[in-house]
Amino acid sequence: MTVKYLYKTPKTLLNKGTGFLSGYSHSLNPYTGCTFACSYCYVRQMPVSTFRSAEWGTWVDIKKEAAVTFQKELRRARVKGPVTIFMSSSTDPYQPIEHKEKVTQSLLEVMVDNPPDFLLVQTRSPLVSRDIMLLQQLGAKVRVSMTVETDREDIRKHFAPYAPPIQARLKTLQLLAKFGIPTQVAIAPLLPSSKRFAEMLRPLVNRVCVDDYFMGDGSGGKRTRNLGLQALYKNLGMEEWYHPSAYQLVYEQMRQHFSEDELYISQKGFEP
Repeated sequence: MTVKYLYKTPKTLLNKGTGFLSGYSHSLNPYTGCTFACSYCYVRQMPVSTFRSAEWGTWVDIKKEAAVTFQKELRRARVKGPVTIFMSSSTDPYQPIEHKEKVTQSLLEVMVDNPPDFLLVQTRSPLVSRDIMLLQQLGAKVRVSMTVETDREDIRKHFAPYAPPIQARLKTLQLLAKFGIPTQVAIAPLLPSSKRFAEMLRPLVNRVCVDDYFMGDGSGGKRTRNLGLQALYKNLGMEEWYHPSAYQLVYEQMRQHFSEDELYISQKGFEP
């Protein structure tokens, strides 16, 4: 896949937390666009994507001087009250270009010097482990939420072929735990998985959030339906997994290995 990278200098980085993220004061996106290009990504149906002439996943805007802008905004925001940040809501902060550009890293460095009240880092990338020392300095004020939609690599390849392998994500969770970084697994959106999924996760985390298209795409599943995902499930002969009740099966499997206070459903699992 050929990707076009553009440099933009935004006037603002912090956006007010609304809708699904209303529990946060702000959301923060180091990039616009995402080369993981997951087939089910609800951002495909949002204006940031639909108003572009290119296919989602084939372009990324890199935010120049992000740390300088963010530092000023963060100081102003802290004066007004508690600052809780969701990073990120419409991109992956650790997509491949971050290895070179280090925009996310620069934002974390600002937060180490002037910590928000809480930061949730939402990613599916092992690259987050590069910033372990920065995350450590935020202590209990940070949580890394690692997306692990399934334990089946064949399913991952079908729905998100450009995203990191499942095993690499699990190893990253193990490493984060070793260094004492608060973590959770986000089964979001849940994809077809095996009965061993919960058993696989148990040694790695003590917090799991289960979410699906119908609860978590911000439109009751409408954005996801417009993506034509049902056809992907039909091709696999797994149409029963594309249903509002499918999450209950996974949740019940998780209950066999996790206590009730370790399990969360949809929005509750992402709140500060």
